[in-house]
Amino acid sequence: MTVIHNLGFPRIGKQRELKRAVEAYWAGELPQGALLQTGKELRSRHWALQKAAGLDLIPVGDFAWYDQILEWTCLLGAVPARFEHAATADVDLDTLFRMARGRAPQGKPAAACEMTKWFDTNYHYIVPEIQPNQSFRLARTALLEQIAEAVEAGYNVKPVIPGPLTWLWLAKGEAYTQGATDAAKLDLLPALLPVYQDVLARIQALGIEWVQIDEPILAVDLPAVWRDAFKGVYSSLQQGSLKVLLATYFDGLRDNVSVLNGLPVEGVHIDAVRAPEQIAAVRAQLSAEQVLSVGIINGRNIWRTDLDKVAQLLKPLKAELGDKLWIAPSCSLLHVPVDVEGEEGLDAELFSWLSFATQKLDELQWLRALVDNKVDATVEAALEAQRKALKTRAESPRTHNPTVAEKVGKLTTLQRDRAPFSERIAAQQARLNLPAFPTTTIGSFPQTQDIRKLRRDWRSGALSDTAYEKEIRAEIERVIRFQEDIDLDVLVHGEAERNDMVEYFGELLGGFAFTQNGWVQSYGSRCVKPPIIFGDVLRVMPMTVAWSQYAQSLTTRPVKGMLTGPVTMLQWSFVRDDQSRADTCRQLALALRDEVHDLEAAGVKIIQIDEPAIREGLPLRKADWDAYLQWAVDCFRISTSNIENDTQIHTHMCYSEFNDIIEAIAAMDADVITIETSRSNMELLEAFENFHYPNDIGPGVYDIHSPNIPDQAWMVELMRKAAKRLPAERLWVNPDCGLKTRGWPETTEALKTMVAAAKELRQA
Repeated sequence: MTVIHNLGFPRIGKQRELKRAVEAYWAGELPQGALLQTGKELRSRHWALQKAAGLDLIPVGDFAWYDQILEWTCLLGAVPARFEHAATADVDLDTLFRMARGRAPQGKPAAACEMTKWFDTNYHYIVPEIQPNQSFRLARTALLEQIAEAVEAGYNVKPVIPGPLTWLWLAKGEAYTQGATDAAKLDLLPALLPVYQDVLARIQALGIEWVQIDEPILAVDLPAVWRDAFKGVYSSLQQGSLKVLLATYFDGLRDNVSVLNGLPVEGVHIDAVRAPEQIAAVRAQLSAEQVLSVGIINGRNIWRTDLDKVAQLLKPLKAELGDKLWIAPSCSLLHVPVDVEGEEGLDAELFSWLSFATQKLDELQWLRALVDNKVDATVEAALEAQRKALKTRAESPRTHNPTVAEKVGKLTTLQRDRAPFSERIAAQQARLNLPAFPTTTIGSFPQTQDIRKLRRDWRSGALSDTAYEKEIRAEIERVIRFQEDIDLDVLVHGEAERNDMVEYFGELLGGFAFTQNGWVQSYGSRCVKPPIIFGDVLRVMPMTVAWSQYAQSLTTRPVKGMLTGPVTMLQWSFVRDDQSRADTCRQLALALRDEVHDLEAAGVKIIQIDEPAIREGLPLRKADWDAYLQWAVDCFRISTSNIENDTQIHTHMCYSEFNDIIEAIAAMDADVITIETSRSNMELLEAFENFHYPNDIGPGVYDIHSPNIPDQAWMVELMRKAAKRLPAERLWVNPDCGLKTRGWPETTEALKTMVAAAKELRQA
């Protein structure tokens, strides 16, 4: 039979058990032993589920307490000096957490390591920090212990580890840039590879036959020196009878396919969902003895697979390769929810269209039966249900709305350009009268348990609409008064009514659906529940106007209206796959345009349209960038079209490298852009300086993802660094992201310090 396997399973648990346990441990409410037991129970549950689904190889190493790259960094002993970790000691769990978030129950707080997006996904990883002459050693054995745990439980284990070249590519330091295009980081391979050899030897000693080594950088533009390194690296990793499956995903190999020619590995996995056209080229590079693992079930979206269509693609390969053909999801299932069962809020038709991680394992079983021509009555019944669901979705009238089609049809006549920035900023300053280094926040304030309970009670019907509105208004007033008291210049209403920056809007738009437990890990313990865009998007009614108008009525200071941008709503949703993403994004932009105009008419003169995901949506290959950026930037400009000069448009982007797309960022033409710069020590401002970015910028002066609070001198120094690169009159002072996940005591202290820092800057 054809081998079916999985590259990784969601680690958080169906009910976010891992999140709850980790956060309880951080808060001192759960002993470490109980935390470790929760992790063990989740791993055991997920291994059993995958074995029950008929998988021939069970992945181990996909579990992580915060992030799989951070786990591997700790295994390698690459702990930055500021964490004061003994060079000969094992890296413990609290050190791992301090690296991730700056603080843990034990150990001295320190500045957290940088965090950024995992390729073009909404998952974040902790960036490894390296330096010249970096030393490596096997400093954490959790992976080996988990492999032994799974072997003892009787599973046929396939360990999963990050590849050495991908890990180096992602790493950075003062002497190294992320994704370096030169050979500098490759000089560390002689120190790095012995640890890999040691780990692989220990894996083999545990009786393991196959190990999966992930090298997703084969899907990006690689300099020749990096491509040339693969053969030598993998020759050094040969370990007795241990077989290596080299895994790539998120795009095709394209010009990197030559790396596979003669590469000393026993198998290669490719993403045939993103790039089905690469199958023949990859097959041509492999020998008759090498396995080709075809990732053909979409690991990044939630629609059922057309198994008959896929089987027709795979059957010729099966005839040619025999048992050397393996079948798998395109990438780790980390990027989809755990299980669609129990989603009682979805109607039967929409429910039948969906496939989460657990269902994708079933699809693998059925696909194998089709490819191997071994379809029994049970499989045939499952396939018939699959076919019916696909047919129902294709023919459903709910996916298309003639009103939306009419609005999209008029896009060619829509004027996107605004007046020159110099005219706009003069009109805005005359209206707003802001001081130098104006202070603001990114939008959200702490979401307390009381606020969450308030929303739950309202949704369940335990609280009336009138009572709910009264409580939310009271919370808005508290937030406004707080901001006035600490003397912020531009206020926000706090977003107490919002569960999530995308989900909130999706619930008020046509064409969206929502799950109850469709949680996906974003970073660490942070989970999101992406909406499902199943049909045409239409704004049915105003979404934020009443709350923003009420907040503005409470104060004479300007209050920002807060919206999530069209690209971010697209990127952070599970998107329909029956039309282009660009077409769906234009529908979102038109819906937001209506909201912007209504906010402006209601007297809200600063409107923030957040686009943190615009860099995330960038294709992995530069050859594809222009097409994406054209429609992504155009969608932002659609949402801000035809507004008055004195209406100030802000946008926020976090944890994104801008150097290579700065022209596109400028083309969005937001009056003010706020960005993350605290973890990177203002490093991102180099892009804005070198390009001579023309509009206002708010470089984040403190990291909201860490509970640590920088002092006033630190914030002032960061802003002085910024002022050396950019005109001081164009600088704003703000945190680097929203404050939703923080507590009130630390928020109060941090914002008071931030305001004091701005006042000190004004006196200089």
